Amino acid sequence: MVSVPSANHSGSGGVASANASSRASPVVSTASAARDGPSTTNSAKPKTQVNSNGYHPANPQLPLSSMHSPPLDLRSVERRGQPTATREYTKKSRLFGLQEAPAYRPTEEEWKDPLEYIRKISPEARSYGLCKIIPPDSWNPDFAIDTERFHFRTRKQELNSVEGSTRANLTYLDALAKFHKQQGTNLNRLPYVDKKPLDLYRLKKAVESRGGFDKVCKTKKWAEIGRDLGYSGKIMSSLSTSLKNSYDRWLNPYEHYLRQAKPGVYQQLEYEYGGPLTPSPAPSPIKRSTVNTPSSLRGESPARHATDALQASFGVYRAEGDRDIATASDLPSSTPQPATSGFTAINSGGFTAVNAGFTSVNRPTPPEAKSFTPPPRRHDSPASLPKDILDFRPSSLGSVNALKRQLSFDSVDSVRKEAGADKDDSESGSRRSKRIKKETVPTVAGSHMSLFRPSAPRAPRDETLPPGEKCDTCGKGDDAGLVIVCESCDHGYHGPCLDPPLKANPEGEWNCPRCLVGDGQFGFEEGGLYSLKQFQEKAADFKQTYFENRMPFDPVLNCVRPVTEDDVEREFWKLVANLEETVEVEYGADIHCTTHGSGFPTAERHPCNSYSSDPWNLNNLPLHPDSLFRHIKTDISGMTVPWVYVGMIFSTFCWHNEDHFAYSINYQHFGATKTWYGIPAEDTEKFENAMREAVPELFETQPDLLFQLVTLLTPDQLKKAGVRVFALDQRAGQMVITFPQAYHAGFNHGFNFNEAVNFAPSDWEPYGLAGVERLQQFRRQSCFSHDELLWTAAEGPISALTIQTAKWLAPALDKIHKREQEQREGFIAKHLENNSHACALTTESTNTESTQQQCTISFQSLDEDVPEEEYQCSYCKSFTYLSRFKCLKSGKFLCLLHAGYHACCELPESERFSGEQHVVYYRKTKEDMDETYRKVSEKANMPEAWEEKYEKLLDEGATPALKTLRTLLNEGERIPYGLPSLPVLREFVERCNDWVEEATNYTVRKQQNRRKNDKVWQSGLRKSVGNYFQEQKDREMRRVDNIYRLLEDADRIGFDCPEKHQLKERADAIRSFQKNAEQALEHILGHNQESIEELIEEGRAFNIDIPELDKLSAVLEQLRWSNNARANRNKSLTLAQVREIVAEGHRLHIPLYNDHMKWYNDKCQAALQWETKAKELINADIIHYPQLEALSSQVHANTLPVSPETLAAVDQILHKQREAHREVVDLMERSRSLDYSNRPKYAEVAEVMRKVDELNSKPAGTLDLEKEQKRHEDWMRKGKKLFGKTNAPLHILKSHMDYVYDRNLDCFDTVSDKPRLPAEPASRATSEERDQKSSRAWEDPTFREVFCICRRTEAGLMIECELCHEWYHGKCLKIARGKVKEDDKYTCPICDWRVKIPRDAARPKLEDLIAWQDEIANLPFQPEEEEVLQKIIDKALEFRQHIHAFCTPVVATASEADTQRFYLRKIEGAEILLSFETNFFRQELHKWSPVAPEPPPVLDVSKSTRKPRPTKLQKLLIQYGVDDPDDLPEAVKGKANSLKRKAQNAEAAAAAAAAAAASSGTSLVPPHTSPSAHSYGSSGHAFFRGSQPSTPALTATTHGHPVPSADSTTSSRPGSSLRPDSTEADGNSSILPDFFMSNGSSGQGPQLMQSDSNMSVEERILQGQHDGLIHVTGADREKVLEILGKTDKGRRLAENVFGRDIWDSRRSKSFERPSEVEQSHADDDKEVDKMFLDLTNADDDEISKKDRQREGERVTTASFDAERNAMDMEDSD
Repeated sequence: MVSVPSANHSGSGGVASANASSRASPVVSTASAARDGPSTTNSAKPKTQVNSNGYHPANPQLPLSSMHSPPLDLRSVERRGQPTATREYTKKSRLFGLQEAPAYRPTEEEWKDPLEYIRKISPEARSYGLCKIIPPDSWNPDFAIDTERFHFRTRKQELNSVEGSTRANLTYLDALAKFHKQQGTNLNRLPYVDKKPLDLYRLKKAVESRGGFDKVCKTKKWAEIGRDLGYSGKIMSSLSTSLKNSYDRWLNPYEHYLRQAKPGVYQQLEYEYGGPLTPSPAPSPIKRSTVNTPSSLRGESPARHATDALQASFGVYRAEGDRDIATASDLPSSTPQPATSGFTAINSGGFTAVNAGFTSVNRPTPPEAKSFTPPPRRHDSPASLPKDILDFRPSSLGSVNALKRQLSFDSVDSVRKEAGADKDDSESGSRRSKRIKKETVPTVAGSHMSLFRPSAPRAPRDETLPPGEKCDTCGKGDDAGLVIVCESCDHGYHGPCLDPPLKANPEGEWNCPRCLVGDGQFGFEEGGLYSLKQFQEKAADFKQTYFENRMPFDPVLNCVRPVTEDDVEREFWKLVANLEETVEVEYGADIHCTTHGSGFPTAERHPCNSYSSDPWNLNNLPLHPDSLFRHIKTDISGMTVPWVYVGMIFSTFCWHNEDHFAYSINYQHFGATKTWYGIPAEDTEKFENAMREAVPELFETQPDLLFQLVTLLTPDQLKKAGVRVFALDQRAGQMVITFPQAYHAGFNHGFNFNEAVNFAPSDWEPYGLAGVERLQQFRRQSCFSHDELLWTAAEGPISALTIQTAKWLAPALDKIHKREQEQREGFIAKHLENNSHACALTTESTNTESTQQQCTISFQSLDEDVPEEEYQCSYCKSFTYLSRFKCLKSGKFLCLLHAGYHACCELPESERFSGEQHVVYYRKTKEDMDETYRKVSEKANMPEAWEEKYEKLLDEGATPALKTLRTLLNEGERIPYGLPSLPVLREFVERCNDWVEEATNYTVRKQQNRRKNDKVWQSGLRKSVGNYFQEQKDREMRRVDNIYRLLEDADRIGFDCPEKHQLKERADAIRSFQKNAEQALEHILGHNQESIEELIEEGRAFNIDIPELDKLSAVLEQLRWSNNARANRNKSLTLAQVREIVAEGHRLHIPLYNDHMKWYNDKCQAALQWETKAKELINADIIHYPQLEALSSQVHANTLPVSPETLAAVDQILHKQREAHREVVDLMERSRSLDYSNRPKYAEVAEVMRKVDELNSKPAGTLDLEKEQKRHEDWMRKGKKLFGKTNAPLHILKSHMDYVYDRNLDCFDTVSDKPRLPAEPASRATSEERDQKSSRAWEDPTFREVFCICRRTEAGLMIECELCHEWYHGKCLKIARGKVKEDDKYTCPICDWRVKIPRDAARPKLEDLIAWQDEIANLPFQPEEEEVLQKIIDKALEFRQHIHAFCTPVVATASEADTQRFYLRKIEGAEILLSFETNFFRQELHKWSPVAPEPPPVLDVSKSTRKPRPTKLQKLLIQYGVDDPDDLPEAVKGKANSLKRKAQNAEAAAAAAAAAAASSGTSLVPPHTSPSAHSYGSSGHAFFRGSQPSTPALTATTHGHPVPSADSTTSSRPGSSLRPDSTEADGNSSILPDFFMSNGSSGQGPQLMQSDSNMSVEERILQGQHDGLIHVTGADREKVLEILGKTDKGRRLAENVFGRDIWDSRRSKSFERPSEVEQSHADDDKEVDKMFLDLTNADDDEISKKDRQREGERVTTASFDAERNAMDMEDSD
């Protein structure tokens, strides 16, 4: 990249702008204040000098890396991929009618290689000079700069100063005003013509273009000039006179002075410039200027003095020394002094020069000065004055302005070096500043980069004396005469030393000829120091301020129209070309990434970021493998290391092309649009000519003006000059590529951040060489040595040198090689011109001592790196890499082109050429250069050398050897370059290789390989044997005709190889074999199998299909079949083997009458018949085992070749049958054993019967075993019935008995569970009791406190009986936790016999179990349940024996009530029924502690209380939501009727069985039915749930036998409430009390409703319909008494009918004749078990219970069923 000159040197003590923005330098001002601290006016030290940006030149700044500022919010800027991004669009028309440069959108694949893609688009894009690349959407690198630490310094730009014509105009007027002021004729006012101010500069240009003043006067062109200047006066004669007079008065004297003073000034400039001002590298004398108009513009701006004069006319005065003093804010003001010279404008607006406030670079800044500053204006807001005034506007920062135009960087470099003004932020370097010194210390952490090296110094002035105290021409002081000091530049001169000489000292202000002529020096002033956020705010404020009053009102949007890109572009060029309005902006340009960091992630700082190694990363692109810059040994900032640019609106970069004419790439990280203008390389010359024609004055003193990046020319002017100009708009996330030698310029639309770098593909080299030559012409230092780059690339390892590199490197080396040789020869010729001798330069290789003595010049051949200053020409500034000329006297180095010609010392030219005190250094000798060039040239010529070898091979003969062709092809394929003949040769060699491969199949394949691949022999290509097409192809390839065809093809192709001769020999051998085979086939009987095999093996070795070979093979196979068939006739074969032999015989066409063929056919038919019969018997429903036995024996007898699978199946069936028969017989024999222990286990029998079921037929004896099994299972079913598991599977019996035994272990435990006082659960015990219990051991019987009827420890919900105070598990009683209230009182089933215990299964009586056990001895098998049954009985008998002492009615007393209650609790918890003990304890407890009003009934059975599962018919009715089967749909009525019939049949069968059992006396225990067994019957009692009956208190010493009176209210505990019995006398009274007693609960409960139809006897009695039913006898009488005995009303009714002693007599009968009571219970099949109603009381909450009591709600059994089901589910869970 190229840098923009700036004016930040040590000598520029520019005046600060009074109206500078508050953001002009926010960072430095803060840092300076913090560093300097408070100061007082009485301080002895002088005040610190501060420039316009708050920067302290004399004091060291804070390091930029240590500064911190608020970060930039990236969401506030336009950034790719964010909502703030600017939409991409193509403009239909542009300003000036410019054509749009192309924009490219590469694909993901194209994006992978940047240089390859650029090479692809170059042919089209190069013709535009630049192009835009929009990366794929997926490519969006992170912004890697830390915005808190990033700080940069800007440069100030005045827009109308960068335009060439405007700058020349202002400069000329300023110098003109100085001249007239010095002559005493002040140009206070611009002359007016036709009431308009006359532009004197345009008048001067118009007269000059027409041949000068005299010629215009002679040809009378003044009227024409007036029209060109825009005047249209009616009286042209007066206009002509006015123009002529104005020119003669104001311009002619000045032009005459210029003709005299310009040569001397130019000579002085040439001395400072280091050579002639012309671009020619050869020395040329100063020529007198033939142009009458100077075009100089120097640092002490001439326009500034015109500004002073105008300001004085407006009443704005300036102090004498205000140019070089600090800001007014830092210095006290003084009384303004009026100006004594200058000119006054006609109107009061006046004008101020753009660069007002300039200070000469050589002029020191006075320590103290005073100035007056006008009131400040708002920053960066351009002023507006009337257009009819020639208003050279002051800077927007104020009338007193800092330096704007000054010496270019090259001219002031020496001053900077001497002053030692080293800046830590070096953006101000020129194009040369890109070179980085190797020895400097890196300035960025983690970077290998170092700061750039400053430019080589110009010839400096002698600064031993201060300016003004010595003559600038002769260098002497006052001793040689009076020194006159220039008012503008403060340089001193002796009067005689001036040209023309000054004879008398001037009385007033005096300006030296240099200031009056001008030196054309111009640069940008240094701006402020900013962070990104601060600069963003400044840019936004400026843009808003500028456009807020300029944009029109949009009636559609009802607001001010937004600023568009076209508005900004139009306004920019308007400001650039406007003489009357000056706008100043700031631009952060050429910011070095070495000191500030790159916007891209780097490998040093972001090694884990994928974009740090991306090829499009601008840090990586210059060093791309295909970029020539990778051969540069040092890093060059701006070229190989990127620069960053921070812009604001209107900030611009002027016309330039890249250093060394390199490619450049610019990426915009974020921000507003950047508009580019490009000129293709083809129009470069046109562009430069147009620039020189437009502003020739600037080029006179600045021939390298286009290198300085300070001049613009509008595209419109360039188009008029025939220059093609193209434009494009770059937006965030886009790249711009500029092509070699293409000029480009542009400006920014707002705040943005760009990064740019150079790169060099291989096609750049010719441009690079031209760029270096151009720099040498203008004596500009190049960024690197082009020769060094080429030799570095050439001298690397030969393996690293690619042909592509050599292709461009070879011609480049040839050019510099020839150039170097010519320069060396020219210098030697000049060296030997007047002194012929044996020169050291001509004998490089033999540099002997004698030669050195004869030659006066020193010579050294030194191939080593030296500092760049030692191989840089001091005259043309080019690098002299290959050879250099050193002056030992001055230490200067020169290139051979200027060696001797340039006055490097005081020696004359002849002596300089002779070499005295001079040394010539050769970096490369001629031999080294020749060798390097040869190496590269050979590499580059490799493709041509190969092509030559190829042509030569073809010319040697018609049949070249294939080996030679292959070698040549291999060489060509190793050359990584496109060879035109290589594809042709490759195709030819491949054709030959195909021939050789095919021929090899017939020549080298061995017989053993053929045997391995017998089915896919020859080509090895066949993949599937059954593939017909592949077989056809293989058969075609094995034809013998192919050999003869191949031989013909070889002759036709035209090549030679060994395989060709081998194939000819093979063809001859095949012909010999065919002859022998024909003879053998004719006499086949005379040959045996061995001879035929030998002959076939010989034929197969040829790997082809020979007809005679197929015939021989057929004969051989027939012979082999016959031998094999003969050998297998005496062997046992399978059916498959016989079939294979027969099939093989058919394939070989063996006749059917052949003996072996006929024998095997017969065997095969017999075997097939056997197979058919065997399979038929195997698959039959009933297998006929004798026939299977016969078939099996037939196979062994006749050696039939049957199928092994079929025979194995037959044998397996027979084996299973025999094995099953043996097991059945064995089981039957063992089952009849008299010794019960020898009888088989039932499990063994079940397993054998399972195996028998798998057989298709049952062995003999199976039916007897099945009968015995059924008899055993009948015994098991009887046991299931005893335990209430009738419908359960048989295997459930054993598991249920194990469960019964486990429950009985706890209930019948008489060791650890003994009678005790009521205990509290551990959870309710006090902490002391818990501590005591926790200290007990497990062996302590009291450790395990058991509760409830299950006699287990505390678990879950526990409920305490209100009477006995025993705790019960809620799960055992099926009481839901949510239904229990805190104040409910509970009476347990042990205390109140009316409270039923929920049971999941029936409990068999112990007597029934003993009787069931006695039947085991008669069983045929040993049951699995025998052992557990014995344990259950033994445990029960043991417990019965233990409590026998408590079951004697005679000795029982009331004191034993608690013990009886304890044992009754254990008996009720057991899973078998001890009926006698249960009834005894219940009666005894009722006697000692009655709770119920009537005694408990005799309990003979204990059945399950679980609700039976619904029948299928009931499920069907529920599914369809009907009650009557007749209401079912027609589709399911049939199924319902079938289920109904089955149910009726089952009931009838059950009734018959019950009747038979009742009449039979064999049963030990008749099947009696407990009333509780019918709790879930279809019919039930209607009852009321009344209040809890009164319960007497239970005490340890008191027992009341009679039923307590109604007013008994005593209680054993506080809070218990004993209420009088509320049982009603009528039949509708409740017969089952609630077992939860709620305080104060009373009222009528829910009632179950039943219809009166089809009621049983007990139902009618309970409903009060006892008419006609009471007077019964026999069994019916007992049943009626049982029903009536349940209520007081019934008992009274029975006493009235049967007598008062009916109950006493019946009670005695119940103990004496239990069978009668049991019989009466057996007849009660329809009784409803009221325990279910008692249990459901626990599920009623208090609210629903009270509601039903208040409303008398009637419920059905369905509601209780639902609650019961819920409890069953909870229990199962």
